[in-house]
Amino acid sequence: MAATTTTTTTTTRRGRKASISATGAAPAPIPQNVKAQQPSSGSGPEYPDIQTIRDAIPAHCFEPSTLRSLGYVVRDVAMASALGWAALTYVPSIENPLLRTAAWIVYGYVQGLICTGIWILAHEAGHGAFSVHRNLNDVVGWALHSALLVPYFSWKFSHHRHHRFTGHMEKDMAFVPHTAADRKKRRLADLYLDRELFEDVPVVQLFKLLAHQLAGWQAYLLFNVSAGSKSKQREGSWWRVSHFEPTSAVFRPSEAVYIALSDLGLALVSGVLYWASTILGWKTVFLLYGVPYFWVHHWLVAITYLHHTHPEVPHFEADSWTFVKGALATVDRDFGFVGRHLFHGIIDTHVVHHLFPRIPFYKAEEATEAIKPLLGDLYRCEKGSFIGSLWKTFTKCKYVEADPAVPGALKWAGL
Repeated sequence: MAATTTTTTTTTRRGRKASISATGAAPAPIPQNVKAQQPSSGSGPEYPDIQTIRDAIPAHCFEPSTLRSLGYVVRDVAMASALGWAALTYVPSIENPLLRTAAWIVYGYVQGLICTGIWILAHEAGHGAFSVHRNLNDVVGWALHSALLVPYFSWKFSHHRHHRFTGHMEKDMAFVPHTAADRKKRRLADLYLDRELFEDVPVVQLFKLLAHQLAGWQAYLLFNVSAGSKSKQREGSWWRVSHFEPTSAVFRPSEAVYIALSDLGLALVSGVLYWASTILGWKTVFLLYGVPYFWVHHWLVAITYLHHTHPEVPHFEADSWTFVKGALATVDRDFGFVGRHLFHGIIDTHVVHHLFPRIPFYKAEEATEAIKPLLGDLYRCEKGSFIGSLWKTFTKCKYVEADPAVPGALKWAGL
């Protein structure tokens, strides 16, 4: 990547510390063909409108190739199938129990990387970046996500709203941070026992991070955790916010049939796994499928969390938010070979993805280079240890508070 940074502070391609917020007003969401509003008070950076950013990108970057996209599906599915066959054929025959355990651990990790790539291809389909054919996109996305026990249409609808309202403190669907007021309410619920005395203890932090990584995805699907207070599409009980329920408050009534179709895909795959367990045994099925499943969703949670949680990334109150501000409130990271060739650039080129999610991943790097000169300090990129960034961010970014320098923006407290 052209930008240079460290793991402790995000810097821009010009070497200066990235500005974290701006003022402005946007009472309604800004579609991608409408200009974003500029700051009205004169404080904070000015944001280019969405059409100006689009015009900086070569037109061919918006044109997906169906054959190329299908080629990546064939490649990734072939790799996952070959690795699964090799593990099932050879690992159980390893006599030394330590070597056999080590082989299963390596298999689970590598298969998790490959299947994360498959997850991301379904993500491309959900955005319409896979091909120009909507039905093909949904068939491919449904098949691939169902194979990974992901409710495709349920995720697609909520994820689209995340993109539409990124950085919005009330309507974003993912990783909306706690505020200072939330912390006060929590202390009241605890009868003013200071939980903060314990939450900064390293072993407590580690336990919470492991829970975040192992169960964060399931908690999101079941309880819509980390979503904004006004992100629901209709009224409903607090417990009726599941991604599996067709009448969930997360979805509109018109979307119910698609939620049921997502559930059908999960039921079919669950049936196949049960059938496989009757032949191979539950232990073998868990090693072949369950361990990679947890790796996949570890990566999914970590990637999404770090895209939208960073000491230099702001969030915005409702009356200050605009589409462009929200889309630029994210961070690119250089993830090396795995990021480019297995994760299909989802970590490396996430900024342009949030601006224009229909750009296919194999053209996102060119599009990113095209918008960097225009965005200047508004573009953020970080290099360094991904896991190190995860630990630092998780232990430092606790809640947001009003930024006194930029009305309407919220910054991470104490940073």
